[in-house]
Amino acid sequence: MAQYDVIVLGSGPGGYVAAIRAAQLKLKTALVERDKLGGICLNWGCIPTKALLKSAELFDEFKHAADFGLKVTNPGVDFPAVIKRSRDVADANSKGVEFLMKKNKIDVIYGSGRFKSANTLEITDSANKKSDVSAKHIIIATGGRPRSIPGVEIDREIVISSREAMSLEKQPKSIVIMGAGAIGVEFAYFYKSIGTDVTIVEMLDNLLPIEDKEISKTLERNFKKMGIKIHTTTKVESVKKLKNSVEVNVSSKGKTETLKADKALMAIGIQGNIENIGLEEIGVQSERSFIKVNEWYETNVKGVYAIGDIIGPPLLAHVASHEGTICIEKIAGLHTHKLDYNSIPGCTYCQPQVASIGLTEEKAKEAGYDIKVGKFPYTASGKARAIGVRDGLVKLIFDKKYGELLGAHIIGAEATELLAELGMAKSLEATPVELGKTIHAHPTLSEMIMEAALDAEGEAIHI
Repeated sequence: MAQYDVIVLGSGPGGYVAAIRAAQLKLKTALVERDKLGGICLNWGCIPTKALLKSAELFDEFKHAADFGLKVTNPGVDFPAVIKRSRDVADANSKGVEFLMKKNKIDVIYGSGRFKSANTLEITDSANKKSDVSAKHIIIATGGRPRSIPGVEIDREIVISSREAMSLEKQPKSIVIMGAGAIGVEFAYFYKSIGTDVTIVEMLDNLLPIEDKEISKTLERNFKKMGIKIHTTTKVESVKKLKNSVEVNVSSKGKTETLKADKALMAIGIQGNIENIGLEEIGVQSERSFIKVNEWYETNVKGVYAIGDIIGPPLLAHVASHEGTICIEKIAGLHTHKLDYNSIPGCTYCQPQVASIGLTEEKAKEAGYDIKVGKFPYTASGKARAIGVRDGLVKLIFDKKYGELLGAHIIGAEATELLAELGMAKSLEATPVELGKTIHAHPTLSEMIMEAALDAEGEAIHI
């Protein structure tokens, strides 16, 4: 039986990063994967969806070429080609992870892993051949999958998940999207931009319910201008699959309605992949499909750890990667840090983009902070006007007493790139004075961060 210092079960952005860090620290490491390297993120999530969204964004720009003095005649969408490009991008990234495994001398074992004991996995390969591997430390990084509404089956043909939504052979004429989190609104933007009739159904009050309400309302206005139909505070009562279409029965404030479409996309959330890996046999504790861990990602079973989506929210690739690094460094005996879950950047890649870190205005007030808020609109930015992206807002929330940056929220072009500066500022405990007095190049979109910080002090120049 092959023996290792560390075995990682699952090769997503949590698993493969943990494996690389282990190898860097001279731990003999194996990575177990039943499908393609890179997990959902690289193959069916983060990366291929961004490829799709870039196609939609370019198509939108073509449609507005005349605004820039350019002539583009009858731009159109080759849907199969858009899908193929997305898949090619995903495949290239998966091959990149394969290269990294070879570079770091990590043994990749293809097959499904199941615990026989806390230190032993039984691997079943594609030919149903079984073998055992063991390690002093085993990290579970099996990720998650789409959650469904009770009583509604994802049949992957009419009622689809995000995986099918990014690989359909034919563009649907209409789609109902159930759930308005990041996945739901990204697909809403993609499909509407390329000509599909889109309806969003969300049980809570706003699109992107975890975001700052002002930001969510701004996105909602933009989506409505695009022609996306939005039903918030609306519950899905039932879904009826027909031969080539679907009927989604919804209710809101005592009224019912039937929404008809070619497809229905289930985008209400993620559940952990805890089944069929032998957790029950070794006694690993879980709750509501997520494994329970401590601050160092140790389960209740000695030598068994868990990271990423399998341990619950925030369900983000970059969180999984950091958890994997911290877990390995703790195993190796390094003096490492605990992850600050109050400083996790969140990004949504529709247009306009949405990006945030820290507390919303509502949450800051609920927490008892006396706050001051600085804002700067894209409409007042010379760079935004020059590049034709005038919808958006930078909003910064500071503690009035000490000047601590409590939260940062951006909606608009390149919001997901602009957020990094604010993540650094929050990490370094920057105040509005320090942000506002830092010289930002002109003309750039990043100047809006400086101006928003100055606005919190009543010193904004360009509004």
